[in-house]
Amino acid sequence: MGFIKEFKEFAVKGNVIDLAVGVIIGAAFGKIVSSFVEDVITPLLLNPALKAAGAENIKGLVWNGVTYGNFLAAVINFLCIALVLFMMIKGINKISKPKETAPTGPTDDQKLLTEIRDLLKSKNI
Repeated sequence: MGFIKEFKEFAVKGNVIDLAVGVIIGAAFGKIVSSFVEDVITPLLLNPALKAAGAENIKGLVWNGVTYGNFLAAVINFLCIALVLFMMIKGINKISKPKETAPTGPTDDQKLLTEIRDLLKSKNI
């Protein structure tokens, strides 16, 4: 019974659930970005270059048996994901509050302790 209880505590912790949600959303986000690259970027921007290279789609680019088109598609996917994440993080940082800085001078507690110390020194206790 102890093993089941420990596993339940582990599985229900907030960190594990947050991680699972993050992985699921990340997978869905990856599909969105892949669709964006394959269905929007490739037809609009790359089709003229692909036609000049004699390929119907980016995955059809082959040179001496090396399908470098797949690699190019992966690089474009990565760049799009990196750009979107950069923009999201930049926006979140703008929205979030700036971190509070520590006061420059001593706090009230520190001042009180300093006075007590000085009094004790002056009375040689």
